[in-house]
Amino acid sequence: TDKATVCNLTNHNYYNLTGNAKDSILNHVLMINADKFTPVDAGLIPTGELRPVKGTPMDFTKPFVIGARVNEADEQIKFGGGYDHNFVLNRSGSGLAPAARVTEPVTGRTLEVETTEPGVQFYCGNFLDGTITGKSGRVYGKRSGFCLETQHFPDSPNQPAFPSTVLEPGARLNSVTVYRFGLSA
Repeated sequence: TDKATVCNLTNHNYYNLTGNAKDSILNHVLMINADKFTPVDAGLIPTGELRPVKGTPMDFTKPFVIGARVNEADEQIKFGGGYDHNFVLNRSGSGLAPAARVTEPVTGRTLEVETTEPGVQFYCGNFLDGTITGKSGRVYGKRSGFCLETQHFPDSPNQPAFPSTVLEPGARLNSVTVYRFGLSA
């Protein structure tokens, strides 16, 4: 870039490890390598706080069924209509680090995510409403897919405590994310 530029790239891939978009992802078991998350306001904009997950529905530090707490009477869950939050990854360096692991208990399929990014947005398809048609004509309804979007934290340019997303002139953006699929033993 020739000028300071805000740059925060991610992806918005949807996954359903059952292999059938008609099935809900609520029985999937999720672990996120994060002790904190970035709470949002009613407009889903981060408040700037880094809040501990412990004792909240956001606690996926140990494997937990996605659907077990997705409808809890929690302000953050209400704002997102379920999970639609950025998690602050536990990192000790700049290399690849574990971000998340998802297991579908019936098929045994797994998805492991590693990244060099500081955060991962977990979204559980709260706003899928059956208007999107995918592969083989499958219609995607509410909670028929989930996303794990590695990234810098949303709204970083407006939150001084968040890692910077400004790419300075002459600097290079280097980011690596690995999505690894497998079967549990």
